[in-house]
Amino acid sequence: MLLIPAIDLKNGQCVRLTQGRKNSVRVYDGDPLEAALRFEEAGAPMLHVVDLDGAFEESGSPNRSIVRQIVRAVQIPVQFGGGLRSVADVGRMIESGVRRVVIGTLAIESPELLTELVKLFGAAIAVGIDAQDGQVVTRGWQKQEQIAAVELARRAASIGVERIIYTDIERDGMLRGINIEQTCLIARQSGLRVTASGGLSSLEDIKLLNEASVCGVDSVIIGKALYEKRFTLQEALQITRSRSTENLQ
Repeated sequence: MLLIPAIDLKNGQCVRLTQGRKNSVRVYDGDPLEAALRFEEAGAPMLHVVDLDGAFEESGSPNRSIVRQIVRAVQIPVQFGGGLRSVADVGRMIESGVRRVVIGTLAIESPELLTELVKLFGAAIAVGIDAQDGQVVTRGWQKQEQIAAVELARRAASIGVERIIYTDIERDGMLRGINIEQTCLIARQSGLRVTASGGLSSLEDIKLLNEASVCGVDSVIIGKALYEKRFTLQEALQITRSRSTENLQ
């Protein structure tokens, strides 16, 4: 199980939202670059960075510049999403050194562009599926779509996408635990590798995800639990290492 710390950017600051609500911002770190370096030093294998201003279609944000600074400063890969709306936009982020981009709204509103992106960039393209009660939401979690998350996952698989980042927004920022059942359903129905997101709250959650990884969920994004100091990244990594050792015995 790959553990991926999250850095959500709003107006250049490292923040967390509750259930994706733009008016529920809590600032945790004024310097996201320092946060990225701390996560790397603690052993993070990858970072998940989100431009919330881009997701909410707000202009004048310094977030993209900060993402580029993070990419240059760390040695670990960076996964990025938020407000990517065109082939050129995606291309610029990949050229800047982002290892993987997460496409959300575009996957619904312009599937032909998603197809083009997969042809151009292959495994560097992941689809972010954000859902409420199993139904997809887009535009920074502000628009309810008339498609089930499972159906969108199948569509993504049919055009060659290799990874889904699945977020249950009812749990995101709530520290109530990952929706493992629904996340595994997405993995089984699509046949894709899935990164879980939204609600991870404890080391026990990580243990449960480890046990459920046979369904195709191979990674998890950790946000608020780390910022609220529910556990350290080192403690979480130790659980996954212990599990890997057990599996070899």
